[in-house]
Amino acid sequence: MDLDFKGKAVSTIGTPVSVGEKFPDFTVLDKDNKSITLDSLLDKPLLISVVPDIDTRICSLQTKHFNQEIDGHTEINFVTISKNTIEEQSNWCAAENVKNMKMLSDTNHDFGEKSKLFIPDLGILARSVWFVDTNKQVLYSEILKVQATEPNYDKVLDQVDQMN
Repeated sequence: MDLDFKGKAVSTIGTPVSVGEKFPDFTVLDKDNKSITLDSLLDKPLLISVVPDIDTRICSLQTKHFNQEIDGHTEINFVTISKNTIEEQSNWCAAENVKNMKMLSDTNHDFGEKSKLFIPDLGILARSVWFVDTNKQVLYSEILKVQATEPNYDKVLDQVDQMN
């Protein structure tokens, strides 16, 4: 998939899944360096916010915005996935006073490769948002063609609200 990253044309390693398709299985690491799989997150519908680098402005804004909006939505699970190390994610959470967010690290690129969101030229994930039901079916997806822009929060939050 072709994208724009700060004016430079870049591509993901393939074409990510679409709405109605099954989200691929993956393994990432949590703050305790434990392996987390897609299945382990699907006891409830799952909102996945994917950011290229948590230590950049737009990624930080996206993560904080979703954290605020999703707070209180106990009917779903919410995670942020980035290529950052566990230490970088923990430092960001401490600096931003974020305590209840599940940050997941894809330093091994398993998520990026299986979801086709990995951008090999930059070693990062494509900014995107996914809402997946408990059967792994993608209910909503947004992959930002211009990676330096924020996602449409209202659209994905409307999808979350429809779960009630």
